[in-house]
Amino acid sequence: MSKNDTYFQINKATWNEKVKVHSKSNMYDLDAFKRGKSSLMNYEIEALGAVKGKSLLHLQCHFGQDTLSWSRLGAKCVGVDFSDEGIKLARELNKKLNLDTKFVCCNVLDISQHISASFDIVFTSYGVLGWLPDLKPWGQLIAERLKTGGTFFIVEFHPIVWMFDYLDGKSTMKYGYQQKEVIYEEYEGSYANESSKMISKEYGWNHGLGEVVSALTEAGLHIGYLKEYDESPYNVLPDLIETKSGMFVTKDKLYPLIFELKATKL
Repeated sequence: MSKNDTYFQINKATWNEKVKVHSKSNMYDLDAFKRGKSSLMNYEIEALGAVKGKSLLHLQCHFGQDTLSWSRLGAKCVGVDFSDEGIKLARELNKKLNLDTKFVCCNVLDISQHISASFDIVFTSYGVLGWLPDLKPWGQLIAERLKTGGTFFIVEFHPIVWMFDYLDGKSTMKYGYQQKEVIYEEYEGSYANESSKMISKEYGWNHGLGEVVSALTEAGLHIGYLKEYDESPYNVLPDLIETKSGMFVTKDKLYPLIFELKATKL
């Protein structure tokens, strides 16, 4: 077993516990979701537009809220995540909501071993890239699963955000923008419920924007745009300030908090 396989196993165990905590959290608000509230944010809705009748593959879907939200908009969706508990809950929600979404439990890098279909859209969002040690195979799997002319879209926390350590309640710059070494963190709680008693044990990797773009272009995708924003739709970092529009910003707005990228398979 490689070091990365060991890291993946530890991360998977943590995410199985996170599912139990997150499904009961105010942040994910599962009751409101069941009543019809969408979990999608404006960035992804505006970027992908009308999805009715389109096939959509959702990478690293957690317990499937966004996947199911796309299904409610008429997309034919497949969600993928490596968490057994996440996929189990996603399937339960799909059945309860009477949708036809499919869910596959596997490491995102192994998708092509489990799914042979190609899709109009491949989608992923918010807190996904840091769990991957190398983005080249990630770019390749996206190209493999996209139809010719298909769209890839990612909206993600900006790489600068991951240069900071937040575990003591404040932002301290600690990690390299293009750091190759794995980063290990162990702490009580989770971003959706900091007062939870669960112990999060996490191995992660930092990836600069250049690495993201190169992984996609080297796999044959054409980048339509790359945009950066000094706001986040999620209040997941210390000391963020809520704006009138409901977004969250740092006090000084010195660096971007998220980016979005749209690409096409030629």
